[in-house]
Amino acid sequence: MKVAVFVFADVGTHEGLGRVVNALESVKQFKEAKDDVKIYFDGTGTKWIQELSKSDHIAHGLHEAVKDKVEGACLFCATAFGASKTAQQCKVELIDEKDQHIDVRKLVADGYMIMNF
Repeated sequence: MKVAVFVFADVGTHEGLGRVVNALESVKQFKEAKDDVKIYFDGTGTKWIQELSKSDHIAHGLHEAVKDKVEGACLFCATAFGASKTAQQCKVELIDEKDQHIDVRKLVADGYMIMNF
């Protein structure tokens, strides 16, 4: 199975926390099943890179468990939402595949199922 998980949720709300935790947990399940899984941070979700890097964050351990599956963050969105510097500091690739965005069509053409959180 091939799955690309996108985090769009913003930081600072219970809903956003629930969405990012569910995204990370989904990635963990696919990883444990040895599926081909990737996680992307997009839109306001690019701000989660900084939050999840904090060792005292409630979802830090879960993020660490799937950190090797982080494919990158949208360059345009990370720049627009002030997260590009943090992404670079956390060694998260800023992706510029299609007009400074992630090429979702390519993922679908390559057989990836897309999950958005």
